[in-house]
Amino acid sequence: MNNNKFTKNVDSNDIMLSLCQSVANVISSASSTNIRFAPLVQKITKTLLTPDIGTFVMFTGSFSGMVVINFPKETAMEIYTSYLKNMGIPETEIAKNYTQEEVSNTLGELMNQILGHFTRQISEELHIRIDQSQPKMLVLPREVQISISVNLDNPKYGKVTFHTESGNVFYVELAMDDTSFVAIQDFETLGSSSPDDILEQFKAN
Repeated sequence: MNNNKFTKNVDSNDIMLSLCQSVANVISSASSTNIRFAPLVQKITKTLLTPDIGTFVMFTGSFSGMVVINFPKETAMEIYTSYLKNMGIPETEIAKNYTQEEVSNTLGELMNQILGHFTRQISEELHIRIDQSQPKMLVLPREVQISISVNLDNPKYGKVTFHTESGNVFYVELAMDDTSFVAIQDFETLGSSSPDDILEQFKAN
C-alpha cells in the first residue's frame, strides 16, 4: 500500500489569498509602489459597487465567480498617477480628476491584468480552466451602492482591505462557488514559459 500523503486541499480562502497576491503584485509592479493587504478576510453577504470608482469582472470555468474592486477617489488618483508616471507619461498629460474617463479606463486595464494574472496562476496550480470577461467599471456618486447578483451554487463572499504606499485604501471582494479542491494523487504545478524563457533554453542547447 502506498503511504504517501496527499494533503493538498485548496478552498475559497486559498483562492482569495491568490487573488490578493495578484492584486498586490500587479498594482505594485505597474505603479512602482508598495501595495499591501490586510491578513484577514471579512465575511460579507453580497458584493457591492461603492463610490467612487467600482470595477468588476466575471469568471467562469472549473468554478465561477466575480471579483469587485472599489476605489475611493483618493486611491484611484494615487494609483492612476503612479502608473502613468511609471510609464514615463508627462505630468501635463495626466488627468487631474477621478471622473475623467482616462482614470477609469486605466483602472479597468489594471483589473484586466490582475484577473489575467490570477486566472493563470489558479489554472496552473490546480490544473483547471478559468476564463474571464471584460472588466466593467462605473464612476459612482457618493450616495450610490449597487449590488451585483451572480448566479452561483451556494456562493461564498469575502472582502479584503488593501493599503497603498500613501496610506489610502481600496477594497477587493470575491464571490465564488463554495467549492474546494482535494488532491487525489501527487502533482506538480504546471509551468508557463514566456517566449524569452523558451529562447534562452534554445540558446543553452
